[in-house]
Amino acid sequence: MGKIQQLDDLLSNKIAAGEVVERPASIVKELVENSIDANSSRIDIEVDEGGLSRIEIIDNGDGIESDDLLTAFQRHATSKIKHENDLFHIRTLGFRGEALPSIASVSKVEVKTCTGAGAGDELSIQFGKVIDQKKSDSRKGTSIEVTQLFHNTPARLKHLKTVHTELGNITDVVNRQAMAHPDVAFHLKHNGKTVLRTAGNGDLLQVIAGIYGMSVAKKMLKVKKDTLDYSISGFTAKPEITRASRQYVSLFINGRYIKNFAIYKAIERAYHTLLPIGRHPIVILSIELDPILVDVNVHPGKLEARFSKEQELTKAVEDGVAEVLRHTELIPSALNPKQQSIQKLKSEQPSFQFASYLPETDNKMKLDEKNGSTGRDPIEHVEEPRTGNTVQSSNEPTHTKDRYEYRQEKQPEQQEPELAPDLDPKEGAPSSRVPPMYPVGQVHGTYIVAQNEQGMYIIDQHAAQERIKYEFYREKVGEFEHEVQELLVPLTFEFTHTEAQVIEAHQDELASIGIFLEPFGGNTFIVRSHPQWFPSGEEQETIQEIIDQILSEKKTDLKKLREDAAIMMSCKGSIKANRHLKNDEMIALIETLRKAGDPFTCPHGRPIIIKFTTYEMEKMFKRVM
Repeated sequence: MGKIQQLDDLLSNKIAAGEVVERPASIVKELVENSIDANSSRIDIEVDEGGLSRIEIIDNGDGIESDDLLTAFQRHATSKIKHENDLFHIRTLGFRGEALPSIASVSKVEVKTCTGAGAGDELSIQFGKVIDQKKSDSRKGTSIEVTQLFHNTPARLKHLKTVHTELGNITDVVNRQAMAHPDVAFHLKHNGKTVLRTAGNGDLLQVIAGIYGMSVAKKMLKVKKDTLDYSISGFTAKPEITRASRQYVSLFINGRYIKNFAIYKAIERAYHTLLPIGRHPIVILSIELDPILVDVNVHPGKLEARFSKEQELTKAVEDGVAEVLRHTELIPSALNPKQQSIQKLKSEQPSFQFASYLPETDNKMKLDEKNGSTGRDPIEHVEEPRTGNTVQSSNEPTHTKDRYEYRQEKQPEQQEPELAPDLDPKEGAPSSRVPPMYPVGQVHGTYIVAQNEQGMYIIDQHAAQERIKYEFYREKVGEFEHEVQELLVPLTFEFTHTEAQVIEAHQDELASIGIFLEPFGGNTFIVRSHPQWFPSGEEQETIQEIIDQILSEKKTDLKKLREDAAIMMSCKGSIKANRHLKNDEMIALIETLRKAGDPFTCPHGRPIIIKFTTYEMEKMFKRVM
């Protein structure tokens, strides 16, 4: 007799449950998706003890026909697909017909459902076996209650986490469904207490506020990007709002939450140098496309998708996020979001309203400007800084004629680089993303204090010049041909045999940024010239560090090599802390910073400017209550 035999349906469902139903959150996900597919406008999720004791999903959707109720709990029974070609045109969240029978095989399930036409139905299933079926007077929609989860599979029950952890997983599932479907009202309760409630009015920003809080929602920027194949919409956070992991990046394909590494990387590229190392933004993006362009059937939990035009999609995502960041003032407030929220609480309306999704000036400041007032005490008078009456910490007089020109005289005794030698302030217009501001002094020789009509600014002078020099070197690093400095005495570099082999393999990449290494016997190389714009006095150290980058990476693309080199050189040549600047030097630095492409962070993602609005300062000093 043969050894191979057909598994019965109950055992098959238990095996399938191992992939589909990993924990209580998996059940919530599958049942909520079914409710959404049933055209529900309201979904209530009630869980006890992190879902370990009870899970109930109640919706007001289409309901299940009497003739379909038992069939729905049979494996691979589905109304979503009939032919093979339907797999390539899937617009529903569920389609494989595995969820209900898998859940029923490892728990006790009670179903009440009604289509709204006539009486409803009730069905009881215990660990895969039908216990009872009868008519009921249920309202339109479906409720499914799941209890005794995994009681017939002790090994799986043993591996469930704490109530707190399981509730966190459930909350994460419901949060993402609420963001994917803002037109559906969600109400999540745990042990009878509300965890999340959304209005279902289609306003995604309200959902974000309900999940992440009002202060975060007010820092979100609207994203919209359309191509021939993709329509991308959603919100992305200002760089000041970051998290320690990518878990706060939520991607939805035709309403389905997915994970996609290529899209994650595209978002990170859009934030290039705007985020500190190891930090990630909060992003919610909905991507609509023809279902034929995506395969959502490549993962047991349908969390991954395969795109036929992935490169086009990632480019659209990167451009969409980068565009909104590029056209927004990204100067963070000196107060943290929680403090701002507390300070503005008394003036907030009870309802959640935004005049615009993009950042705006404080309403009080707008009113003051309209009325010709700065919001200051009437007895206070502030002279217009452009006329030379700016308060200064330096005793040196300020001359209007050089206010926007770089200082020409050298200061050899300080052994410091020029403050802003890299960009000509007479070329181009300053960025409108950073308003004009006028220095009033310096703190600890490290931070510039400036002001304008909107408030006070503190600028990290080292980070500011790092950004200026980084953008300069980023352009120069590929344009060395006409700016080469020949050396009277070549620079010598010695390496191990292994290192020398790696360097020989990457000589073309090094040459592309102006570093020409010539073999000089054994494992020694010499350099006879280098680009003139290399940090003065640090040429050998600069070349060595660029070579070290290749040795540590073993393999690297040219774009990354140039990027890393620009970041490294920008840090070397920038102003150090504890250097006291004269007033016109501070003006030159600020004006040059305003010309930078991204004047808000240094190349490592640290903030350059922080801001105290006039309103915030008045609140701190209790001048406004």
